[in-house]
Amino acid sequence: MKIAVFGLGYVGSTTAGCLASQGHHIIGIDVSETKVRDFEAGIPPVLEPGLDDLLAEARDNGLLQGSTIVDGLLDDADLALVCVGTPSALDGSHNLSHIAEVTRQIATGVRRDRQSRLTVAYRSTIRPGTVDGLIAPIFRSILGENFGDLIELVYNPEFLRESSAIADFFNPPKIVIGTVDGRPSPTMDRMHEGLQAQTFHVGYRESELTKFVDNSWHAVKIAFANEIGRICQQLDISATKVHEIFVSDTKLNLSAYYTRPGGAFGGSCLPKDVRALQHISNDIGANTHLLDAILKTNEAHKHYQFDQIVRQLRPGARVLMLGLAFKANTDDLRESPNVDMARRLITAGFDVSIYDSALDARKLVGQNLGYAYSQLPKIGELLIDRDEAETGAFDLVIAANGLQRGMALRSDNVVDVSTIA
Repeated sequence: MKIAVFGLGYVGSTTAGCLASQGHHIIGIDVSETKVRDFEAGIPPVLEPGLDDLLAEARDNGLLQGSTIVDGLLDDADLALVCVGTPSALDGSHNLSHIAEVTRQIATGVRRDRQSRLTVAYRSTIRPGTVDGLIAPIFRSILGENFGDLIELVYNPEFLRESSAIADFFNPPKIVIGTVDGRPSPTMDRMHEGLQAQTFHVGYRESELTKFVDNSWHAVKIAFANEIGRICQQLDISATKVHEIFVSDTKLNLSAYYTRPGGAFGGSCLPKDVRALQHISNDIGANTHLLDAILKTNEAHKHYQFDQIVRQLRPGARVLMLGLAFKANTDDLRESPNVDMARRLITAGFDVSIYDSALDARKLVGQNLGYAYSQLPKIGELLIDRDEAETGAFDLVIAANGLQRGMALRSDNVVDVSTIA
């Protein structure tokens, strides 16, 4: 293909070099004459291991072209990749002025008599809604309401790490293609041909948010590791050995477990152990602000889920909760977010009934018994059997631990807590 790459920074120049190595003809476009001159000469505008070889080979094969202006260069192009910077503005948001300007240049530079659509794929990190709220309106204002006849808009986030960007390009952790209808783009399929990675075809907003989620998670991991490191340092514990033990667990620690949005955490372990580690940290002066925020954000999520549920209820509505323990197939009520939900509903004046197949109030003992009655003094009156749950007329059924298999409920108004995130 003939591909125009807008922005010859780390992402743009690396992407250009990798695509040229696959035989694509690359036009590098940048406002910097120095970058363009170096690029056209096969000299990397940025320092990235291995990029000099890729660009030199592409130059020798006649696959590189550079320019500071569009000026007809898109006439026979198949794809335009936008890789310009989106630096932080003073308020912390992304400065999208480069995105807007490049979009204007592309829209102005597209011939109205093109025989096939030009795919314009944005790789710069942009906030959700940017394609719909900024990019598409610019194309529409210049090319008219039917700009989609000339332009296929795509958002294709990149996952390139500086210093290993070439390896990341050819071995990506995933490929995300955002289109107007969430369907595949033949042009983007050609661009990623030969790359082995799971591909997600989604709408614009899902693809736009992906990079924020990834980078924030990476930041959380780094901050968490450093906070644990400070605790180890203060207690004369080997942080290296603790890390070795931690990462050896790929079933729970390094896995998809616990990373799916849904209910708040609870039970006998997580809350008390986080609380205890916070105390240890404060006692030794480790200043672990991320750990300090964990319980607060968990409480915030409980508030959020409660608000989402009660907004649809009339005052005094009858509510059935399916599940009270902190997770299914246990009777452990200690710090269960479902107990918290029931208490909030009762306090707000709703008529609450609870069915939990694993729970018998008469068999609660020890701390479990104490916690249950301290939070729900009338728990014995709230619990009903399966027949009452199935035949009762309820305004809302809350599947706190998922729907019980085979249950036949009269109410069609069922909300699964695990989907409120």
